Amino acid sequence: MAVSIPASTATVDHTPTIRGRSPWALAWQRLRRDRVAMVSLAVIVLITLMAIFAPLFATVTGHPPNQQYLTEATTPDGLPVGPNGSFWLGADDLGRDVLVRIAYGARISLGVGVLATLLTVAIGVVVGLAAGFFGGWVDTVLARLIDVVLSVPFLLAAIALVSVTSPGLTVTILVIGFFGWASMARIVRGQVLSLREREFVEAARSLGASSVRIMFVDILPNVTAQVIVYATLLIPVVIVTQAALSFLGLGLQPPTADWGGMIAESRTDYTVAWWFVVFPGLALVVTTLAFNLFGDGVRDAVDPRTTP
Repeated sequence: MAVSIPASTATVDHTPTIRGRSPWALAWQRLRRDRVAMVSLAVIVLITLMAIFAPLFATVTGHPPNQQYLTEATTPDGLPVGPNGSFWLGADDLGRDVLVRIAYGARISLGVGVLATLLTVAIGVVVGLAAGFFGGWVDTVLARLIDVVLSVPFLLAAIALVSVTSPGLTVTILVIGFFGWASMARIVRGQVLSLREREFVEAARSLGASSVRIMFVDILPNVTAQVIVYATLLIPVVIVTQAALSFLGLGLQPPTADWGGMIAESRTDYTVAWWFVVFPGLALVVTTLAFNLFGDGVRDAVDPRTTP
């Protein structure tokens, strides 16, 4: 005879539901807890906004980036004026507003940093995937090519190549991308060598998937974290390289405003016009430091085992 249990005495399961989260969600949670990384991200956002709204700085101050104010911005002795109500960060040796030129220079630095990094990552990922996946003579040839590129002094080769061409934004991006892909390729190649014999790759092969599909659909998502970390840390290197080329006169040509060129222009007047070199140099240091600290935070968030 069946015995019915009253609803009031029925056992209720109060076990909490366990919700799964993706590795990216966990990485974002760890990154948000990293105060240094979050402050660095805020600095990067502010610098990006300054670059985007550079024309607004020119409108508010009334000073276009290349306009010379020889009467208002220079002293009777011909020296640039310091920070004041009209020129908030002072003027340069040609009577141009330093603040406005720094804002426009942020466009160059961030633009080159992002575009050259994307080019570097794209080439490095393709070469690394091909070398690690196909192996054999393909791996041998590509690995030796990577070794050759890595053995070339990057800055000296970039200077030599830029010096025989017409310096400009496109040339700078191409040169940095051409000499920077090898490190990315070596990282990806090492990861692919450890993944190509995994079960999911063998399963894809057994289902008749093409090599291109396996590389870009099955293997690439498993190395995306390493690619993102390296790309984040590569951006400040690219920014410094672009500034170095401009400082040496091999980057963007005057009167285009960029931080390396501004620092180079201040060499003759920095002893009497400290603001001319301090503020562009500070912008360069703060930007590269913010990207480096944020990159460290991304690395620790993606792979918590690296956290001491």
